[in-house]
Formats: sequence, structure tokens, C-alpha cells
Amino acid sequence: MSFTRLKAEDAAVLLIDHQVGTMGWVGSTTFDEMKKNAIILAKAAKILNMPAVLTTSMEDAPQGPLISELEEILPAEFAGRVKRAGIVNAMDDEAFAAAVKATGRKKLIVAGVTNDVCTVYPALTLVSMGYEVQVVADAGGSPTKIADDIALRRMEKAGVTLTSTNQLIAELAGTWSTPEGGQLAQALMLG
Repeated sequence: MSFTRLKAEDAAVLLIDHQVGTMGWVGSTTFDEMKKNAIILAKAAKILNMPAVLTTSMEDAPQGPLISELEEILPAEFAGRVKRAGIVNAMDDEAFAAAVKATGRKKLIVAGVTNDVCTVYPALTLVSMGYEVQVVADAGGSPTKIADDIALRRMEKAGVTLTSTNQLIAELAGTWSTPEGGQLAQALMLG
């Protein structure tokens, strides 16, 4: 299998349920690490002009609101976020599925707050629909390390490419010497 570098002009970013309550349920990584990585992904989408789709589940319940930094970085996408009414697989929500399709991109960068619930089902669905999916594993987590490992293995077995925030940003940058590359390097350093 040959390697083809992911390029921003071919990709869209899907950020699923980075809500303050849900993030508190994760035990396989820290709240701060997940938050930092989700913010870096949002900044990359802005810097590289990639379409971004945000979604939440039951904001008025214990899941809570999205992290406020997403509104600062991607105000239009935040305002247009898809508010799901408890639908587990975001791709089962017609509005979210339509928003993904509307990006016009077949390569998707996916990060969900819980890899074992928020990420796994949309990632599996998207792969089955013919999308190329890269899941940013460290922009989410799971209640336990074993739950996270099993979810990541399940996705990888189905054809999802697993990546980390640093790895993805370096791949998208290609070089740190361009204006965008410099901005991406700064986003990585500052979070």
C-alpha cells in the first residue's frame, strides 16, 4: 500500500461532541490534552481553510456545551453546529450527514470526544460509505484505556487511518517554511 500525503485542499474536519461534560467522562487521557488537541485541529481548519463540521449531543443535559474556544476559532461553524438530540452515531443524524456531504470532500479528519462512542460509529459508517477517514486518536479518549484501545483497533481493522494531532498537523503542513506551515507550528507549540 502506497502513501499519499493528506492535503488540506482535499480534506474536511469533523469535530464531534467536544463538550465540557462529556470530556469529564474520559479517563484514558486528560481533559487538558483532549481540549488542547481539539483546539489545534480547529486552528488547522481555519489556517488551511478546510471545511469544518461541529456537532453536539444534548447540550442541555450533563454533556454540556462545546468548549468555548471552538466558538472563538470557528465562529460560523460553531453557530451552525449540528445539535443532535441524543443520536449516538452522528452519521445517523440527517443534518450532520448532510453537512458532511456538503463539504464536498472525500477525505475526512475525524475527532470525537470519546473514541469508544462518539468517534467509532461515525468513523465506521463513513468508511463504509467510501470516505477516507483519519481519526485523530489523541483529540479524544474513552472512559478506560482498554475501551480506548478496543475502539481504536476496531476502527483500524475497518480501514480507518489512526493518527495523532502532531502527526496530522505535520502531514498537512508538509513544510514549516510556508506562512501556513509557520502558523501550524505555532498552533502546535501554543495549543
